[in-house]
Amino acid sequence: MPHTRFSDSEFKRISKIMYDAAGLSFNDSKKSLIQSRLSQRIQRLGLRGFGDYIALLEDESQAAEFQMAVDLLTTNETYFFREPKHYEVLEQELASRKTKGAIAIWSAASSFGDEAYSTAMLLADLQMQGRIGPDWSILGTDISHRVLLSAKEAIYPADRLRNVSPERLKRYCLRGEGESQGQVLMQDKIRQRVQFGRLNLCQPIDGIGPFDVIFLRNVLIYFDVATKIEVVDRVLATLKPGGLFFLGTAEGRVACKTPLQTVQPGAFRRVV
Repeated sequence: MPHTRFSDSEFKRISKIMYDAAGLSFNDSKKSLIQSRLSQRIQRLGLRGFGDYIALLEDESQAAEFQMAVDLLTTNETYFFREPKHYEVLEQELASRKTKGAIAIWSAASSFGDEAYSTAMLLADLQMQGRIGPDWSILGTDISHRVLLSAKEAIYPADRLRNVSPERLKRYCLRGEGESQGQVLMQDKIRQRVQFGRLNLCQPIDGIGPFDVIFLRNVLIYFDVATKIEVVDRVLATLKPGGLFFLGTAEGRVACKTPLQTVQPGAFRRVV
């Protein structure tokens, strides 16, 4: 299918819309990516070109289409127990606590929920072993309404759970049969521990926290340097002093005003 014509001025307008509303940063090298991701959508809607599509994005009554554009321009590839060393650090941290009080964890870019449910499996195991108490909860947030709906359904292709042990699969998952062959459903005892809600990290964060642990993995790649710093400090304001903060291992340490101590690559502790 041929690409719809995409002028430099149209690219700049879409880039500004995405940056102003969602903090997404697209430099000139991303022009072809935007063109390829949105051309098919434009043709499906029967529009004449990017100019018409930009008019849709700028129309406040077309919030659903703006959400669709965000989904198309961001990558939501994920799987269960991604970066397993982070879960090892989390297990050691929680199991070494002197008290078995409440634990609150935030998956701040939760995508389809793989990270949140992975964390729930780990905490359920720790509770079963008597290493943490029963009062724990997980919040998953994302800017994408579409991925949040999928996360709440909690149905996944079996391959996404390739890093989940057979024992955990048996304890916390239901395997699909017949037409649902190859799919896995999270059991209610895991689903009821995880709440999902929509949140834009580029806007003020109110009404949540404080958290003992925050995951902010593999989302900062979409932001420019200034926005990264603002987002990280905004998120860290909801983390308790001494709490754990996880970024994607490959992301390195992001400059921020909040003092952090490195625990291992991608894992940090809030100092104050």
